[in-house]
Amino acid sequence: MLDPRLFRTDIELVKHQLQRRAFEFDAASYEQLETRRKDIQVKTQELQNERNTRSKSIGQAKAKGEDIQPLLDQVAHLGDELKAAEAELSEIQNQMNAILEGIPNFLDEAVPAGKTDEDNVELMTWGAPREFDFEPKDHVDLGEGIKGMDFELGAKIASARFVVLKGELASLQRAIVQLMLNTHINEHGYDETYVPFLANADSLRGTGQLPKFEEDLFKVNNDPAFYLIPTAEVPVTNIVRDVIVDAKQMPLKFVCHTPCFRSEAGAYGSDVRGMIRQHQFEKVELVQIVKPEDSAQAHEELTQHAENILQKLNLPYRKVLLCAGDTGFSSSKTYDLEVWLPGQGKYREISSCSNFRDFQARRMQARWRNPETGKPELVHTLNGSGLAAGRTLIAVLENYQNADGSITIPDALKPYMGGKESILPNS
Repeated sequence: MLDPRLFRTDIELVKHQLQRRAFEFDAASYEQLETRRKDIQVKTQELQNERNTRSKSIGQAKAKGEDIQPLLDQVAHLGDELKAAEAELSEIQNQMNAILEGIPNFLDEAVPAGKTDEDNVELMTWGAPREFDFEPKDHVDLGEGIKGMDFELGAKIASARFVVLKGELASLQRAIVQLMLNTHINEHGYDETYVPFLANADSLRGTGQLPKFEEDLFKVNNDPAFYLIPTAEVPVTNIVRDVIVDAKQMPLKFVCHTPCFRSEAGAYGSDVRGMIRQHQFEKVELVQIVKPEDSAQAHEELTQHAENILQKLNLPYRKVLLCAGDTGFSSSKTYDLEVWLPGQGKYREISSCSNFRDFQARRMQARWRNPETGKPELVHTLNGSGLAAGRTLIAVLENYQNADGSITIPDALKPYMGGKESILPNS
């Protein structure tokens, strides 16, 4: 959430920043609500003062033996007026909060203009796409040849956009996850975290998925309702909700492996083949909680940590800076890492690494105590996939395939596969 004070003190800045996102903000209506809020707040304070004054006069009149019933009636009437004013003030504040919860974060100055992913800016590439002396297959055909990737069984058990991985292919995905966790823990200094796979509404509101993106979630209709987590970002970042972090503990660096669940609302007809866009997939998530002055550098560091996994696997990729129209709701600046998929002949996203600044922290009231001032201040939050396990599996299959349909196991994964050199097609 943006700082509400900006809407009172610098509405022109707000309008300018939101125009960069092409976000339609009705500033006039908001200013009308703000004017009404101020008027009602003044009225409430005046009624409180008047009631207090009249209440004091009751005691004085009683001591003099005067009839206090008229004064009691006046205080009761003032009490009714005060309750009505407080109710109106609360309703106006709720309306303003609802508007604020639906407004995206300000963009970093470095974010380029643009509307779609076609306007994203390529910053660098790493590795050269492999040249094949045969027509490379995509992961679906490769997985079926190994008889380790079964979409029909996934649909039977659940629905379309689910998959069952079997045998060595299931082991390969587990090996990928283990490589990621060990690298981030042992080399990058993250603390491994295990979290619930269900989250309450407060948690999803804290990281910005609610209320705006509820249709993208799987909701469990308990009372109160729970939601299957769309990413470990939600439960992990909420570790610091309503917490004042000791400055000596910062930065906090968490790594977490979870399944992720997304309804893919609005994605009908998009990437229906294979594992690119599933209702359930796995990720290893990186989350950092840092001091505000450190977040820009932390963003570069976290992104490099995700890149290191791709480099260990020798997978060609590129790094892009997302444009204004493609940057997520809560993010101030996002780098996407896109891995080369020979089966599609193009780069596809495998990680998004974002700096949210204090946007999520304000929603969560996540703070740290600044030793220079002794006062609590909002932290900055960052996260990124390190990496999406399913898409990494796809990339390994397609980049390490052989003409006979076998898959060479990358050197970095061999220790987790019992030293096995390759996965052979199952004839």
